[in-house]
Amino acid sequence: AGAPAIATTSAGVAWSLGSPDGDVLTRDQALDAVARIAAAVAVPVTADIEGGLGQDAADVAETVTGVLAAGAVGVNIEDGARPPRELAARLAAARRAADQAGADLFLNARVDTYLRGLGDPETRLEETLARARTYIDAGADGVFVPGVTDADTIAALADGISVPLNVLAGPGAPAIAELGALGAARVSLGSGVTLAAYATAQRAARELFTGGSYDSLTGALTYAELNELLAKPE
Repeated sequence: AGAPAIATTSAGVAWSLGSPDGDVLTRDQALDAVARIAAAVAVPVTADIEGGLGQDAADVAETVTGVLAAGAVGVNIEDGARPPRELAARLAAARRAADQAGADLFLNARVDTYLRGLGDPETRLEETLARARTYIDAGADGVFVPGVTDADTIAALADGISVPLNVLAGPGAPAIAELGALGAARVSLGSGVTLAAYATAQRAARELFTGGSYDSLTGALTYAELNELLAKPE
């Protein structure tokens, strides 16, 4: 479709392998998927590795070494419910692992304050900016703040964060051009495309087994289109 780079969604990868999202997928499973994706395209790939696919910073370093060996050039690591200092340690370990491998890794740090509704809403912006600064100091090249669609908040985040700001988009969010004008440098759909695909499968199954019709399949790719896409050498 014209994308100059590809980013994986941890949720989509986990679901495709029959696993729930949320630090459940094993490192080997995740790295195998990254390697398959990187081998299938001729553009750079960045991998969502959740919290780092490990129990501590040393494990995260091992994950990043594996991601680089799999052919990806970037990673996304989230703080979730972890204390900011823990993600900072994981980011620093990821940066050291990339440096030791001689790789120019793009390290994206995800701040989950808005996505998870963490802390006091009155001070959430300040907390997010403080976390972002901590993560940048630890080596992050970009900061991802999902869960924000308000224009004023996005503008304030872009103004207060010194590296490229990544936001999560979907129905109801500002259009790409508006997000760019507000200062967002990267826009992700996260698990949205995956959820939409599974919704089609669910609607088709329910329609088939309840009404006996097939209208949910209207607008699908043709067999030849998809088969050719996957057969085309890169």
